[in-house]
Amino acid sequence: MTALGKLLRTTAFRLTLVYLIVFALFAVFLLGYFALNTRRLITEQITGTVDAEITGLSEQYNQNGLRRLVVIIDNRSRRPGSSLYLITTPSGEALAGNVGSLEPGILDKPGWFETAYRRLEESEGPEHHALVRVFQLAGGFRLLVGRDLEERERMFGIIATAGRWSVAMVIVLGVAGGLFVSRRVLKRVDAMTETTQTIMSGDLSGRLPEAGTGDELDRLASNLNAMLERIESLMRGLKEVSDNVAHDLRTPLTRLRNRSEQALRMGKSDKDYRAALEATIEESDGLIRTFDALLMIARAESGEAREGMTEFDASEVARDVSELYEPLADDKGLALHVEAPLAARVKGNRELVSQALANLVDNAIKYAAAEASPLNGVVPEVVVAAATQGDRILLSVRDKGPGIPEGQRPHVVQRFVRLEQSRSQPGSGLGLSLAAAVARLHGGELRLEDNAPGLKAVLALPRAEPMQGTA
Repeated sequence: MTALGKLLRTTAFRLTLVYLIVFALFAVFLLGYFALNTRRLITEQITGTVDAEITGLSEQYNQNGLRRLVVIIDNRSRRPGSSLYLITTPSGEALAGNVGSLEPGILDKPGWFETAYRRLEESEGPEHHALVRVFQLAGGFRLLVGRDLEERERMFGIIATAGRWSVAMVIVLGVAGGLFVSRRVLKRVDAMTETTQTIMSGDLSGRLPEAGTGDELDRLASNLNAMLERIESLMRGLKEVSDNVAHDLRTPLTRLRNRSEQALRMGKSDKDYRAALEATIEESDGLIRTFDALLMIARAESGEAREGMTEFDASEVARDVSELYEPLADDKGLALHVEAPLAARVKGNRELVSQALANLVDNAIKYAAAEASPLNGVVPEVVVAAATQGDRILLSVRDKGPGIPEGQRPHVVQRFVRLEQSRSQPGSGLGLSLAAAVARLHGGELRLEDNAPGLKAVLALPRAEPMQGTA
């Protein structure tokens, strides 16, 4: 398809053409209405003038007779630019006036007529047109008075010519404007199409260009760019997950294989085989937990869990999770406290929120226990709290562990990311990733703050709207 063909097929050009036709029709109607009313006004002025003259002349005839009327008409006929006058006998013989010829039958009956005529001094040449009135006087004499219509036709012609030029200018400017607008729109659409083809070829870093005008194309490009940003982020995350899964699962799978080989090679009794099987089961359980965490993160990020959202008390969740982890904290020599005195209503997926909070508590116990020592004066405790702050419900876990350096906090919420000092501790590096995904699912966020010393992990979730009729 040629460039002109693409231009003429654009929606912008077609819309411009439709608006152009509508506007041109409106302009024609408006100019026609103006022309017809102008013509009607001139006609009314002529009829008014002619009626006044006939009234005056008929009065002269009634008062002073035919001779006086003939003298008056003869005098008026000689004036430059005068009206048309003619007085005839009952048989049609002209007595006075400036009309040389008329269309046949005009003088036969009284009334208004538009007729072609020539003046007395115009024996040849084109005929003129006039609006005349024929009036019958007493005695059968006929009086004709009229006005030439050249002025009216000239005015009508001026308006018609102006109308034609105006419509022509509207069409020319409209088509030129339509082509200009269509070309600009087509240029932007072509740029978007080129970018989308680049994206379709596999380069997700491409973005649709924005003109900065804030029009509908800019808004569309902005929304599509946000979508592309999200898709690129998901694809990058998928690639990272695939790489990390392949890397992080290689070690436990290798251990499983080595233990199995060792049991086959060196096992000499049921006890040896049993120990190898127990170690294999333990390693397999760790792999299953990793896959379960990955599936739960995927479930949270896909939005699938939104269907099962209900309203629940976050303070109750904090107490339940704390009760679940209290024996583990005791075994590690830590005190686990709960600060959730008031109800904190949240609408969401209770299972995922509980799992996210459990991950935070598990991390806090793990690293606080490793850091706690009676010799360094650090109080070995973990505090789980639920509180309301504005339109947010804050589920927080505070510990006195080593904490996370501020510069590394944005990275630790990514999948399989583990800091150097935490590699000696068991874990898969998915706990904070799951907590962050659950927070995003609920329209909230996971904040990692300094507890001086230690870490304060805050799960900020939107507070549930109060039910109608409740205070």
